[in-house]
Amino acid sequence: MSYPNRFRQRLLSGETLIGSWCSLANPITTEVLGLAGFDWLVLDGEHAPNDITTFVPQLMALKGSPSAAVVRPPCNEPIIIKRLLDIGFYNFLIPFVESEEEAMQAVASTRYPPAGIRGVSVSHRSNMYGTVPDYNLDINNNVSVLVQIESQQGVDNLDSIAQVDGVDGIFVGPGDLSAALGYLGQPAHPEVLKVIQHIFARAKAAGKPSGILAPVEADARRYLEWGATFVAVGSDLGVFRNATQALCDRFKK
Repeated sequence: MSYPNRFRQRLLSGETLIGSWCSLANPITTEVLGLAGFDWLVLDGEHAPNDITTFVPQLMALKGSPSAAVVRPPCNEPIIIKRLLDIGFYNFLIPFVESEEEAMQAVASTRYPPAGIRGVSVSHRSNMYGTVPDYNLDINNNVSVLVQIESQQGVDNLDSIAQVDGVDGIFVGPGDLSAALGYLGQPAHPEVLKVIQHIFARAKAAGKPSGILAPVEADARRYLEWGATFVAVGSDLGVFRNATQALCDRFKK
């Protein structure tokens, strides 16, 4: 990690940042995605078979990559977040945030006291095993927290969530949000789109960038037009599945 956190700087400056999901839990596929030149990659620990032991090789694979590593932990839990910080993640996508208090907990989990509750270890991968000068003094300002809005309660509390100091961006989880609104499997339903546009608007009003996962190109371009600035346009799993199926079909159908 080189300071300062360039991804956080670019995010807060309003740059358009195009990303992708990493769901295969494999350092080689993650390395290939990094070579593609995406601005950011989500290493998923919620819906992919990842844990500490699979994350570390993927972080190693991204050394020298232009893609910033963003981790999605399985839940908003301080000990899990602490362990992800210690192995070298600086950017966090926290799932299913529904209240100001939950947003505050997410931020506090990434900060050393007195600003937060992160536990202190003398030697870990993030501080290059104790060799980074002033790591403890600098790291709090080099961690980015993005929170996912995925429920009606999250939408209802969006204004207070967005005002939390340390929340750097608002991210829409379209799958869970559409299910919560009564349109399971229909993230492009007009009523869901209306709520997504509302989330983008409220985030902008709070001065916070907004983002979303949009593997369908038409959806991604619509969300960018609506003001989303950090958009994940696909996933390693989706690209691999679609390409292998297309290749097989060309010869067998």
